[in-house]
Amino acid sequence: MLKGVRCETAKCAMERQWRAKPPGMHSWRRRKTGDYGVRLREKQKVKRYYGVLERQFSLYFRMAERATGNTGEALLSILERRLDNVVWKLGFAPSHNAARQAIAHGHIHVNGRRLNRPSYLVRQGDRIAVKQAERSQKLIRQALGDGGVAVQTWLQVDAQTLEGVIAALPTREDVQIPVEEQMIIEMCSR
Repeated sequence: MLKGVRCETAKCAMERQWRAKPPGMHSWRRRKTGDYGVRLREKQKVKRYYGVLERQFSLYFRMAERATGNTGEALLSILERRLDNVVWKLGFAPSHNAARQAIAHGHIHVNGRRLNRPSYLVRQGDRIAVKQAERSQKLIRQALGDGGVAVQTWLQVDAQTLEGVIAALPTREDVQIPVEEQMIIEMCSR
């Protein structure tokens, strides 16, 4: 849905003010969105942002339900810990999709082991490094050179060695998308 650092500009689809009238020829026929529609839209927004399909999202929701504390915060923390999201947040890729592709092609190593699953959940203390091949190094240096995103507090990155460390687990304050997780919980708890 979002490509690269577009959400850090005025063209962000999440932040943009909607027009007085929705697009389309028959905009006058649209009705007010009900409670179900509002909750569904919040859930779909999160799913599209992280690139997760319905079955995987429901698995993450069940994991968040079993976790102690607030279910909504636990769900967002789990989604933030996905390897493709972490690679993107470290600046090793210009977008979520590029991060997924870099992982699937074997350019990323976690704790010294090659990992090709974008859905891998990182833990505190994990080291994410780039493969020692020249092609992999060139690809990641290009992404870092494009003026990538600012690294968040729960991540540490070393641009010289192309390595990142998970310093802490992400909290609700680290989630940058404007979403009301309580609506998602209400939707999924049905």
